[in-house]
Amino acid sequence: MQKPKARYLPWMLVLAYMFAGGLAEGKKKVPPPPPGLPGHVKTLAEQLPGVMLEDAEPITGEIQKLVVDHMVEWMSPRTPTDVDVRRELESVFSLLHYPLFGQPAVFASLWKGSTVIGAGYTLGWNDFDRQNVLMIFESRDGKSRLATLTNFVPRVDLHYEFLPPQGWDDFRFFTYGFRLGKSQPRLTVILYSFDGQNLKSLWEAHDVYDGKMNVQQDRVVIRYLKEDEYIREVEAKRKPPRHEAVYRITPGGLTLEDDHEIPF
Repeated sequence: MQKPKARYLPWMLVLAYMFAGGLAEGKKKVPPPPPGLPGHVKTLAEQLPGVMLEDAEPITGEIQKLVVDHMVEWMSPRTPTDVDVRRELESVFSLLHYPLFGQPAVFASLWKGSTVIGAGYTLGWNDFDRQNVLMIFESRDGKSRLATLTNFVPRVDLHYEFLPPQGWDDFRFFTYGFRLGKSQPRLTVILYSFDGQNLKSLWEAHDVYDGKMNVQQDRVVIRYLKEDEYIREVEAKRKPPRHEAVYRITPGGLTLEDDHEIPF
């Protein structure tokens, strides 16, 4: 076998070096996440853009576990204010950048000598794909415990509204949010009952077209549009009617009293 001519040796050495380097690069492991919880959450969340909500659960579930475990540990030796809880959740998501976001939604309310704290957040990676988590803590005597956890409906943001005191034994509140994707946002709302251990849905409405809710002393009013009717009237260049549903607050939840048309 003939030896390669001297003038080819430099090129062969370069090719060999590049090949060896490529093998070494292929064997490199993915670098570990940055130290600290915010960095870990950021590393996981950066895998979400381009992933459909239906396929995102392994990632969102891992983020949820990290956040819940942290909040349980952080809350345990204290009775924080709602501002304290919001700031802690904000710090967890502090390294996320557009289009990624982690938006806290927090409340604190006195109930039976304790403080019920709702520590919620919306994790989103575009205008439509969003996951909601709501942790309910009960705080008393300088300590807090996680009572229950739920995932509010996906693809909406997260807000709260509270019923006026009615003398009932449970703690009641509305969780609601708006879903984008059509010409008008759509309202989803759930009336929850908390008994100190569990959350129970007493009433709910989903995808109310252009829905707007108003909680009064003994009633809840929801104004909305009917989508097909709205499209038909707009195409005919007429003002569509708006509808108003009036619900009475009852021990069992909400009871519809009236549903009628009002001017747009």
